[in-house]
Amino acid sequence: MKKLVVAFLGTLLFVACAEEVVKKPENLIAKEDMIKILHDLALLNATKSAAQDNFENSGIDIMEYLYKNHQIDSAQFAQSDLYYASIPLEYQTIYKEVERRLSVQKDTLEDRGKRRNEEMRQASARRQDSINALKDSMQLKKENPTPEKN
Repeated sequence: MKKLVVAFLGTLLFVACAEEVVKKPENLIAKEDMIKILHDLALLNATKSAAQDNFENSGIDIMEYLYKNHQIDSAQFAQSDLYYASIPLEYQTIYKEVERRLSVQKDTLEDRGKRRNEEMRQASARRQDSINALKDSMQLKKENPTPEKN
């Protein structure tokens, strides 16, 4: 009897989960495009947080910029976001890809920064070596003056 009840509940759960909660919109944004949009949105929001005064003074509206840049409108974005959110596994894969792309960008920028800092450190060390060599040569000239010719 327990097996029958568990089987019935399992079947009921499967059928309920398979039911489409939100209908697929006619102008659905493709998954890859949605990833690009959400990636750009994350970057823009981070930039706005870091330089809020600059954003406020510039008059740039993040969402309007995003819509124009990706040639979509707010309704299309909202409907597509709602549709993908109604499919949790699909939504999760979208956000994992956005996270992966952001992580790759972060790592790339950190590597560039480390290389630049190392190059600056090496240039500074070379400059200091040149200064020290010049000081040493001047010190030697003071200690061993050349005889004057008459």
